[in-house]
Amino acid sequence: MPHPALLRFARFACCTGLLLAVFARAADTRPNVILFLADDISWNDLGCTGNPAARTPNIDRLAAHGRRFDAAFLTASSCSPSRSSIITGRYPHNNGRAAELHQPIAAHLPWFPRLLREAGYFTALSGKHHMTSDRLAAGEAPQPAAFELVDDGRTPGNSGGHGNWVKILRERPRDKPFFLWYAPYDAHRDWDGDAEWEPSRYGPKHEAARVALPPFLHDDAATRSDLASYYNEVTRFDHFVGQVVTELENSGALANTLILVMADNGRPFPRAKTRLHDSGMKTYLIAHWPAGLGQPGQPAAGLVSAIDIAPTVLTAAGLAIAPTMQGVSFLPLLRDPGATVRNHVFSEHNWHDYEAHGRAVRSEGFVYIRNNRPALAWQGPADAVKSPSFQALRAARAAGALTPEQADVFLAPRPVEELYLTAQDPNQMKNLANDPAHALVKQRLARLLAEWTEATGDTVPEKISQDSFDRETGLPLKAVRATFRGTPAGSERHAERINAPGPR
Repeated sequence: MPHPALLRFARFACCTGLLLAVFARAADTRPNVILFLADDISWNDLGCTGNPAARTPNIDRLAAHGRRFDAAFLTASSCSPSRSSIITGRYPHNNGRAAELHQPIAAHLPWFPRLLREAGYFTALSGKHHMTSDRLAAGEAPQPAAFELVDDGRTPGNSGGHGNWVKILRERPRDKPFFLWYAPYDAHRDWDGDAEWEPSRYGPKHEAARVALPPFLHDDAATRSDLASYYNEVTRFDHFVGQVVTELENSGALANTLILVMADNGRPFPRAKTRLHDSGMKTYLIAHWPAGLGQPGQPAAGLVSAIDIAPTVLTAAGLAIAPTMQGVSFLPLLRDPGATVRNHVFSEHNWHDYEAHGRAVRSEGFVYIRNNRPALAWQGPADAVKSPSFQALRAARAAGALTPEQADVFLAPRPVEELYLTAQDPNQMKNLANDPAHALVKQRLARLLAEWTEATGDTVPEKISQDSFDRETGLPLKAVRATFRGTPAGSERHAERINAPGPR
């Protein structure tokens, strides 16, 4: 029941809209939402996802009292295409030119924070943005801004993008719910965490001898040191997540705040970032929401796609899902960890420094990958190629000392089709595509991928974007810097105007 003073004020209101706004504010129980979107952190580089060397106590606590999603996948293992997909709830090729790195989202597509803002939420983005809008088509009006406040999150002594998070939370308007998009630059190369390290905040730096070395990296001092610096950035990110949670507790807002923690793609190392395999496309996803979560502490095994974030947040806020959004709400999984909201997830790999066109579907415990540029290696993005870890692999290749997992970094040509049973093959090294025992599974998943391709307007352009970096050194190919861009996937069929989601 509204306070008597509000009733007296309402009698003097001169319009119905003001009267409704008074009661809405008095009874507004909509959840606050914070999305922590890390930069280039793999799904298994947290303590709560099984990495014994990772130091992420704050995120681990959120998982222990919230929900860990063990089958959450991105639509792209590439920074801006992944972020654009999350904010629109659409597949990369359905976002227009944003299917490729550093390119803008089709201007007519709504961003879900804008819908929240129009419904009365305070919205802010602090840290890495990396999302822009394309030119308007003739006759189209510009969309309102998605965020009331945007800053880069950098403060003196902290270039990680999280310097203003607590300040924004503390100074937010107190008369409306809030949505905060908190996106650090951690752990994108080049590492700056080491130079800005504060042991009183973050504890000791990670020791190179104790990092968990994935099998597709060479075990040497340079690689271990590279990984230790990466781990330091993961721990720094975790520290600031903890600072925000503490502020929520102190202000009494934690109970009704839906916190989501995830990353835009895998770690910036060979056979991770930009890969369609789990090492690139799988993400940790942690949800914490005391007022809205059923069976806290229980993980969920059901499939979730990054395009489901937007529908989920809108549904939690009591808003309709925009018709342009291809994802589904996973609110049922927040209520019941045993629920199912989708049977398939789809991912894609388009240009990111190098020519590429690959697609993947995950279903039935398998991942099926189709590579439409099989002549080319999947060595990783240019920043990973320039890294000490990649150069160590090159040296091991020259010495004939690569393991099969490491040799896959350089494999060319690659198979057109790949099929893996992920539970038995977590690194996806045993390709079952030509195994007669799995022929029917491959047929079903290939058919699913074809149905999705047709329904969503995906294409393999004849003139595709070319390499703009050297594949062995990661250095720019200066001769092609102005001419490497080709036709984005889906543009021939105007996929940016197609809202059909395909199989789900």
